[in-house]
Amino acid sequence: MEQKKNYTIPLITLTSLFFMWGFITCMNDILIPHLKSLYRLSYLQSMLVQFCFFGAYFIGSLIYFLISYFKGDPINKIGYKNGILLGLLVSAIGCGLFYPAAVSSKYGIFLVALFTLGLGFTLLQITANAYVSLLGSEESASSRLNLTQAFNSFGTTIAPVFGGFLILQFFSDHGQISANSTKVPYLIFAGIFILLGLLIYKSKLPAFEADETEEKGFGALKFPQLKRGIFGIFFYVGGEVAIGSFIISFLGQHNVAGLSTVVAKNYLALYWGGAMIGRFVGSISLNQDLSAGKKALYMVVTSALVFLLILSIVDLTFAQITPFILFIVLNLAGFALGRSAPARTLFLFAGVCIILLLTCVFSSGHISMWTILGIGLFNSIMYSNIYTLAISGLGKYTSQGSSLLVMAILGGAVVPLIQGAVADAIGIQKALFIPVICYLYIAYFGYFCWKNVKHTGTAQIRGGH
Repeated sequence: MEQKKNYTIPLITLTSLFFMWGFITCMNDILIPHLKSLYRLSYLQSMLVQFCFFGAYFIGSLIYFLISYFKGDPINKIGYKNGILLGLLVSAIGCGLFYPAAVSSKYGIFLVALFTLGLGFTLLQITANAYVSLLGSEESASSRLNLTQAFNSFGTTIAPVFGGFLILQFFSDHGQISANSTKVPYLIFAGIFILLGLLIYKSKLPAFEADETEEKGFGALKFPQLKRGIFGIFFYVGGEVAIGSFIISFLGQHNVAGLSTVVAKNYLALYWGGAMIGRFVGSISLNQDLSAGKKALYMVVTSALVFLLILSIVDLTFAQITPFILFIVLNLAGFALGRSAPARTLFLFAGVCIILLLTCVFSSGHISMWTILGIGLFNSIMYSNIYTLAISGLGKYTSQGSSLLVMAILGGAVVPLIQGAVADAIGIQKALFIPVICYLYIAYFGYFCWKNVKHTGTAQIRGGH
């Protein structure tokens, strides 16, 4: 009981971290159409924003994995707290580099800034996700990570509205598109990362050490759930980022909604806000300590409250976003069918995403618009469920496995780039078929874990018991 009390403050502290990196990551979706117009880029060229940002995850994680292979796990040596502080420092430097990028008005320097920012987030992903999974029992790891990811989604929900207002309106040159509009916002973000670092430096975070003797090598890869989970993260991040990166441009299409960037950013907030709803609800659904009746009540009330929160954030009326309620109801039904089992819920949600994407590709107008926005609700629990299913039970290989999973965030660099090339060739709408492939693999991974892995969260392969 005493341990659980000690974990409350660390969890709250880390939650603020998840919020901030969600906010900054989603700012890329604002930067893409902004820089595309500023530098007259093709879709493929504009996707270099995501390629550099998420490509840094791969490079950073690869370096981390190689160090862990030859020298032993760095996090076990320096500790989770120092790993988080280093990640915050690099992230602050990345945000600071937006200033010279804006002053010189060079697209290449913006890409360097994004790459540096991505390196900082790599360290945060490796340390913070694994740390949250250790702050309590393995059985409740998915629930806990869904809760922190929900605040990550709160950041991604606010970013299109608040961040978009800063760059597209408040700091713009009299409404004109300009590189200078990114200067002050990203200096503010750098300051926030430094303040977060000071907060965490002063906080007392519990230290975790492996009980077993540390071993070098590729030991983490002997776990079948981890090997499959690496591809699961690759395709999940790739699919989610590819969709989010194109929403503003997609909603600007005349056969869909014909919205301006300033209006479309509010609907982008709905896409990310859906993920926030799903993650808060998911943390309740996967909580093993609640009765079925309480779960159902809490899930419905939470969905309603978070929906009202989103309504208060976006510059849209209730009537304009009423169709979104139908997808919230469908989301709750999906959780009920998932029966609090991470693998089964993952399989079902991937299936729904496939159906919504295909509907979006082969329809037009409001049907196409709302089916793509509804996908956010079902993306919600994917990262945390894939992550915990893949990493639980790894013991001394937890940080090494985490670095491999973070390396797989490379999907956020590769899939949008491919989709950008396809969009240049055949148009945005047809290019949205690319993420369908991603969700097909996620459905496979969910099904594999459903049938072959225990549902306790320990992710041990069935057999021999």
